[in-house]
Amino acid sequence: RSIVFINTKRVADKVYAWLEGNGYKSALLSGDVPQKKREVLLKKFQDREFSTLVATDVAARGLHIPEVSHVFNFDLPQSGEDYVHRIGRTARAGASGFAISFACEDYAHYIMDIEEYIDQKIGKEAVTSELLPKPKPPIKMERRPRPGGNRPGGNRPGGNRGGNRNQNRGGGNRGR
Repeated sequence: RSIVFINTKRVADKVYAWLEGNGYKSALLSGDVPQKKREVLLKKFQDREFSTLVATDVAARGLHIPEVSHVFNFDLPQSGEDYVHRIGRTARAGASGFAISFACEDYAHYIMDIEEYIDQKIGKEAVTSELLPKPKPPIKMERRPRPGGNRPGGNRPGGNRGGNRNQNRGGGNRGR
């Protein structure tokens, strides 16, 4: 069993769709998933009803999930502490496991902070496109409704502005 950690819900949706489209029975766990459904998904994962859990950091802390052999950081976490919590999902109770992290140009600069936090160098290898298989297309995801309905500013009159935009919000005279 493996957990694939992602930094954002949007990218988690995409990774989940690609995994499912390529035959990896998966589940998606993010902050959008209600607590009851999270519990059901975690139980199914523990019962091996699917082999891969795609998750944001909602699954990185406080969950005991036994027998996870691989943790993949699809997105490199933005702190050493988050890195430790993520990779701590594998190799629990003396078992062995693997943690594999991918670092793109958006997150690679966090590697030094992570290495400093864990007081250890992380092995690095370049991955070229020739090493990667050609994936099948992702599954079609059901679009989630936007919060606030279909109006661009939500359902409140005046949109999300929340009042008079020209109102002085304090902090003294800013026209000095």
